[in-house]
Amino acid sequence: MRRTYALGTSALALALGALVAPAAAAPTVGGLLSDHGVIQRNQPIVVTGDAIAGEPVTVVLAGHSAQARADRDGHFRVTVPPVPAGGPYDVLVMAPSGTTALHDVLIGDVYLCSGQSNMELPVERAQDAIGAIMGSADNQLRLVTVAKRTSATPRDRFAQQPNWSAADAKTTGGFSAACFYMVQALRKVAKVPIGAIHSSWGGSQIAAWMGEEAQRAAGRGAQADLLSLYARDPAAAERSASATWENWWRDKTGDTRGHEPWQADAALDWQPVPKIAFYEEWGVPALETYLGMLWYQKTVTLTPEQARQMATIAIGAVDDADRTWINGKPVGGRGGWDARMYTVPAGTFVAGRNVITVNVENAYATGGMPGPAETMKLTFADGSSVPIADGWRYAVAKHISGTSPRVPWDEITGAGTIYNAMIAPLGQTALAGVAWYQGESDTDIPGYADRLKAMMAEWRHQVAQPHLPFAIVSLAGFGAPSIAPGESGWARVRDDQRRVAQEDGHTAVAVTLDLGDALDIHPGEKHEVGRRLARAMGALVYGQTASASGPQPVAATRDAAGTVTVTFTGVTGALHSRSADYATGFELCGADAGSCRYARATVAGNQVSLSSDNRPVKRVRYAWADFPVVNLVDAAQLPAGPFELPVK
Repeated sequence: MRRTYALGTSALALALGALVAPAAAAPTVGGLLSDHGVIQRNQPIVVTGDAIAGEPVTVVLAGHSAQARADRDGHFRVTVPPVPAGGPYDVLVMAPSGTTALHDVLIGDVYLCSGQSNMELPVERAQDAIGAIMGSADNQLRLVTVAKRTSATPRDRFAQQPNWSAADAKTTGGFSAACFYMVQALRKVAKVPIGAIHSSWGGSQIAAWMGEEAQRAAGRGAQADLLSLYARDPAAAERSASATWENWWRDKTGDTRGHEPWQADAALDWQPVPKIAFYEEWGVPALETYLGMLWYQKTVTLTPEQARQMATIAIGAVDDADRTWINGKPVGGRGGWDARMYTVPAGTFVAGRNVITVNVENAYATGGMPGPAETMKLTFADGSSVPIADGWRYAVAKHISGTSPRVPWDEITGAGTIYNAMIAPLGQTALAGVAWYQGESDTDIPGYADRLKAMMAEWRHQVAQPHLPFAIVSLAGFGAPSIAPGESGWARVRDDQRRVAQEDGHTAVAVTLDLGDALDIHPGEKHEVGRRLARAMGALVYGQTASASGPQPVAATRDAAGTVTVTFTGVTGALHSRSADYATGFELCGADAGSCRYARATVAGNQVSLSSDNRPVKRVRYAWADFPVVNLVDAAQLPAGPFELPVK
């Protein structure tokens, strides 16, 4: 390995002298700057870390040096002038107390890949994993994964320092497939070293990736305030969150105060819980595919001595979200799939009969309280415990559209909890671009476009790059294929992604509608996802002339005969309808909900014409379903994505 020290004689003497200082006294470096890392070329290089308060810190890299003084808390921030692509280099961080040397650092292009489980899905689980892993060796392609962590407040350091490594058969398999295939393709375009930062979390809503600035910009100031309260006073924040949930329930159902299902003597259609397991495993036909809420309830008899004590309640894992009461008094609740343990304040219990009530909400796949049974118990301040796994009963809750309020300190549904721990510590790490693959968890939550715009603006502000390119994966198809026009949360998110990209000017979408799987929310064809992301980045970052996103609608107009024509941009060659002489999936819609109907569509050049059916037309939609069956592509075989446009 070549190590380059571009120092003058006096500077080199200083460095060598500092190297003999005690290791514990040397400055520490934050962010992702470490051995084997990649630094963004042609951008100012911001180096942060900790040293002795007040001492000067000098950073030397590739013939450049810069200095700053550590503040009274020992934090330093040194900005090195931009450096062109090259390396490997050693980076010296020098202070009178010692020197930290970082080795084998490259200068090139750095990409951040983030989102939820489809970004998290590793190469080893993608369709062509074996060949991809065995042929992945490239010392100029460096990979790093940020460990999953959350925080109620923004962090300036990672809780677990990520480690860079070169791509090879040992490191590639566990790395994000969509990200790896994207940067592997971009290496051929850029012909410089590339670093890929993978920071994602399966099941996460976009709100968890938005810091306070973005929360407020998207109209979520109340959530930001509550998270701030939680950081100062968790008990007060929990009381506020419980009150919000209870008010939401009463507002949605009409239940009056004191007569809600969490009261000890609630008159519901209670049935015995067959076993501690996901409710789909109970053998109850009505629950085998049930999505919604269940109420769980259990009675516990306590002695006067037990009742006087503070305690904790452990109910095991919950899928997806819970809200828990004891004797009608809230003790906790949150989202996520991990074990729940809540503090029970003194005065909550009574001597004799005590009633535990848990609301469990499941929005996807399996649900309920799966245990394990041995972890479910009350533990009192004196160290004694009472098992609570047996004797539960359940009742199906009233149907309520949408999801219940989530607490902002949740892991995957929080108000910046993931951002604070997995994005904020990046500091001002310069980037070439960001690949974003998320939205599945937001398909039933209105306002995705506002949240996406706010998140992008905040991340750009953090790294001081106002035009930082974003490549957004438009969600793949999932669910039962549509047989009639209808509403679709998935289509709405895809259309929001399209509109944000078109309005932004420095963003493109990678349409993956044709790569989906009706039965698998995690389709395995990530190689093509990566290629389409690389195509988008190639246009945004490197000025490639090929269309970044494929066919994108720009206008829908109607002529005197009533024919509606949709015009597309970004078309390579001309539009085509696969396996038919007409395009499927187009709808003409009136002003009202439920007025949409399928329309006959013919293709010519960069336009699609929809014949009039002599009914009112205000809007045109395309591919408006969770899993639409559509066939419109261009000569590059890139599909058109879902959209809704007003007809002019």
